[in-house]
Amino acid sequence: MSIKNKSMDSANKGKTVESIWKKAFVANTEWPDKEEFLDVIYWMRQAIGIVLGLFWGLLPMKGFLGLLLFVIVNAAVIYFYVNNFQNIDEEEYGGMWEITKEGFMTSFAGFLVTWIIVYTGLYNESL
Repeated sequence: MSIKNKSMDSANKGKTVESIWKKAFVANTEWPDKEEFLDVIYWMRQAIGIVLGLFWGLLPMKGFLGLLLFVIVNAAVIYFYVNNFQNIDEEEYGGMWEITKEGFMTSFAGFLVTWIIVYTGLYNESL
């Protein structure tokens, strides 16, 4: 009987994750569970970090300009998503600064690793 409960729990979890992502791509969605919305912000940031790392590596962008542009683009995308697409009252989440910090450092790490690998692989002649 415990095996049935475990399989039902994993099936419900899959449906929950699927419904969270459906809500994430629908404008003006209500988020009764604040943690779900913050999870969406976290994972969106991870995707943004990797995509920007690929672009920066392909462009061949270097130095402080690449870092600064990453911070600006990453923060701007999240800001517009929260304020214009979802119309969230940021005070419910501790202010815009708290939303902006959510998952930023891990996104930055993913961005750096991706950027360095792509850039080095394409433009380093000593390999």
